[in-house]
Amino acid sequence: MKIPTPDHAMAADLAAQEPSAADLAAIEAEMPVIVAEVELLDAQIAALDAPATEVADRRIRRACRKLLAARLSLANQGEPVPEVA
Repeated sequence: MKIPTPDHAMAADLAAQEPSAADLAAIEAEMPVIVAEVELLDAQIAALDAPATEVADRRIRRACRKLLAARLSLANQGEPVPEVA
């Protein structure tokens, strides 16, 4: 019988924390939504840092449309759509 050393125990703990193939597939399916959410957030932050302009408004509207399209695409694939935070 082999007594586990702290290195073996740590390696076993790290392996248990790794995402499964299903988790990775779900993340990959949601990636367009995640990217679109980040782009919208970037546009909103940029609008906060500068005076209001038509260009900033268009950038926000474009990012909103992209996010809605990504969510629609994900929903049409039968994947659960992540909730809006």
